[in-house]
Amino acid sequence: MTQMTSSGHRGLVMHEPLLFEQDADGRTGVDLPEPEGLALKLGGLERAGRIGLPGVSEPQVVRHFTRLSQKNYAIDAGLYPLGSCTMKHNPRLNEKVARLPGFAMAHPLQPQQTVTGCLELIGTLAHWLCTLTGMPGVAMSPAAGAHGELAGLMTIRAALTDRGDARKRVLAPESAHGTNPATAALCGYKVESIPANARGRIDVEVLREALDEDVAALMLTNPNTCGLFEDEVVQVAELIHDAGAFFYADGANFNAIVGRVRPGDLGVDAMHINLHKTFSTPHGGGGPGSGPVVLSEPLVPYAPLPCVVADGESWSLVEQDATGKSFGRLRGFHGQMGMFVRALAYMMSHGSDGLRQVAEDSVLNANYVMARLKGAYNLPFPGPCMHECLFDDHTLRDTDVSTLDLAKAMIDEGFHPMTMYFPLVVHGAMLIEPTETESRQSLDLFCDTMLHLMERAQSGDAAWFHDAPHLAPWSRLDETAAARHPVLTWRPQPETNRAA
Repeated sequence: MTQMTSSGHRGLVMHEPLLFEQDADGRTGVDLPEPEGLALKLGGLERAGRIGLPGVSEPQVVRHFTRLSQKNYAIDAGLYPLGSCTMKHNPRLNEKVARLPGFAMAHPLQPQQTVTGCLELIGTLAHWLCTLTGMPGVAMSPAAGAHGELAGLMTIRAALTDRGDARKRVLAPESAHGTNPATAALCGYKVESIPANARGRIDVEVLREALDEDVAALMLTNPNTCGLFEDEVVQVAELIHDAGAFFYADGANFNAIVGRVRPGDLGVDAMHINLHKTFSTPHGGGGPGSGPVVLSEPLVPYAPLPCVVADGESWSLVEQDATGKSFGRLRGFHGQMGMFVRALAYMMSHGSDGLRQVAEDSVLNANYVMARLKGAYNLPFPGPCMHECLFDDHTLRDTDVSTLDLAKAMIDEGFHPMTMYFPLVVHGAMLIEPTETESRQSLDLFCDTMLHLMERAQSGDAAWFHDAPHLAPWSRLDETAAARHPVLTWRPQPETNRAA
């Protein structure tokens, strides 16, 4: 950390040591009398040394966690242009509804007859997910997008196994999300990459040559990670089905087409939906998430359990598979109730016309950013784009400023950096997704900043970029050491001779 003052503070951005580093003998947040008469109950197993907790006062603890919260950048603090990983505003109405005691306090082990309202909500959300995607079935239990991918691939594998047609290969375009090949490999498939064509979309002729009776599925992200709609997707689906394989679509970017396009009409067999991206639930990274998977008719019997079904006017949870076709249980319970409530609240508050406008506004905002930055930043593929726009480092190449340098400088300007170096199909990629919840004013401020940074880079001020960020609590980390030798736990210094 750059030490600008004797205290280590930077104005009101205060240096924050770990709680253990604030430890002082005899300091405590509470003052309780020494317990008496317990020795006999412990059978001689009394602790001989320190428990290892830091000695800190209550004000120290409150200030510590308050300061940490102030260092956390989030969508509530400013624009979050993280391409391919939507970070849009979560309406507070959703939060209020999710905190209603009947939903927030529901326990997964409660008797079904005491949570029929929750089951109805899950069933209603499932109905609308099927309606919006044009798919006949949905598995609600996956805990996140990548978990949904796993559920989808396991469903496909179960269907192929059931028909005595175990296949070994899964195809994934270069423009797919990185989790797609990882998921296929986890399911035991050999993964083969399909290159992008000059327009940034899947090369259909290469796909045609790669297809044979050993291909289990194609995993296609649409709109893809270049921010482009796969305009030959119907032909792709026909080729996949003609080869006896299944068409898996990565629905992480569904927010760009929700209310406008139904993936089922394009020939999709399975697609996970990241509720946080399209339906404005909190992002699952580090917390509870949800990634339902919609399924075509041939795959529905093989979906994971449990599932919620309607029985007249009541709802019930199916725990056992009477047909023996389901591949089984994917997780302990039937999903993340809080995310279901938020997603359905988002749907009902927007309505069909509002959801369609979500897609339209997300595409409009991305194209506005693309139009304003075009020229100063190079477009590897011509627009228009969908909900995110992709630039490369072509206009930085003679400046000694890299994509990473520019992203670090964005932190000084008060912006979270965009996605860098992804997708891999372009060199020095910068993928920007403004989302539909940003105003014209916030987009203009972001674009003006990006243009200013490019002018500064091209003016020969590379040294300033190399040291950025200058105004963050921490400057550059040793990223190689952080990745290969992460220090994730605190340990006392040897000379203190204290138990951790």
